[in-house]
Amino acid sequence: MSKYKIAVYAICKNEEQFVNRWVDSMSEADEIYVTDTGSTDSTVEKLRNKGVIVNTVNLSFWRFDVARNISLSFVPKDFDICVCTDLDEILEPGWRELLENVWEKDKTTCVKYTYNWSFNPNGTPSITFWYEKIHNRKNYRWIHPVHEVLEYYGKNLCIYSYEEKIHLNHYPDSSKSRGQYLELLELSVKEKPDDDRNVHYLGREYMFYEMWDKCIETLKMHLKMPTALWKDERCASMRYIARAYKNKNDLKKSMIWLYRAIAEAPYLREPYVEMAQLAYIQKDWLKVYYMITEALKIEENPKTYINEDFCWDYTIYDLGTISCYELGLIKKSLQFARKAVEMNPNNERLSNNLKIIENAAKTTNYSQ
Repeated sequence: MSKYKIAVYAICKNEEQFVNRWVDSMSEADEIYVTDTGSTDSTVEKLRNKGVIVNTVNLSFWRFDVARNISLSFVPKDFDICVCTDLDEILEPGWRELLENVWEKDKTTCVKYTYNWSFNPNGTPSITFWYEKIHNRKNYRWIHPVHEVLEYYGKNLCIYSYEEKIHLNHYPDSSKSRGQYLELLELSVKEKPDDDRNVHYLGREYMFYEMWDKCIETLKMHLKMPTALWKDERCASMRYIARAYKNKNDLKKSMIWLYRAIAEAPYLREPYVEMAQLAYIQKDWLKVYYMITEALKIEENPKTYINEDFCWDYTIYDLGTISCYELGLIKKSLQFARKAVEMNPNNERLSNNLKIIENAAKTTNYSQ
């Protein structure tokens, strides 16, 4: 018998392709509520045919927090637990039992669980981090126009429970535009200029748009903020500044910022790998080898959104292959080449590199 009354709620627009898969994965809930914000395809019809309670709204000015708060308002107040997801996500089977077992009545207000944001070609998770969009029905609201987060406003303390075995998997539509994000992030920073998280996101968005000077200016501002204390995020700001300088062809400043990023968070692979990539451009093979060696010493992939998938795929081994070959370390180059192909067997360039190095190894008797 169920311990709690659980609702799933979501917002959507023109997502008919995801309806069946999404509803099936959410069906362990007692009810599913969707707020449609203007679909012109068959999304609403398909949802209702699957038994979903659908409400339609039209927003004159789009904000994610407003849309999610409207969506939450349609969930009756007698529900104990609310699970917020998007239609391009699925919960793995058995999530309800796991959730009910970890939820502590009259204590838990929010649950953190595993979010697999992206996947490798072989289907294994690539970028994974803790997520927190499962919460009790009362005392929560969404804030920020984009990259919205839950804000707890209850009188008692916010108490988290953790369940790593709850997996929410993200399978996005890569063709979907994120064109509205920049304007909404600029609005977020204007509304709350002291929110370091949004300043970081805005600087990153300028990077995505290749607005290098604004990226550098904004992320430097982020690093100066007294509340910007999370080293992982500070390291990311430094790496993004380095990328901006790299794209401005100022490799010296790019290198300086990557050294700062390494010093800020030496326990993360990301700054080492990006330094190796920069050294590759400069044909500094010894530095490439040193940096990927240091990166490989870090074996734990921390569960934060800061993770970069290229630090955990074949990239490191590819860099190791080339740098060792150039340094005359044929045996080591061969080891890296085999690992790179193992991780990405369909990459023709990696396979060709392996053949070249195998031939080189035979002539020097380094094939073992």
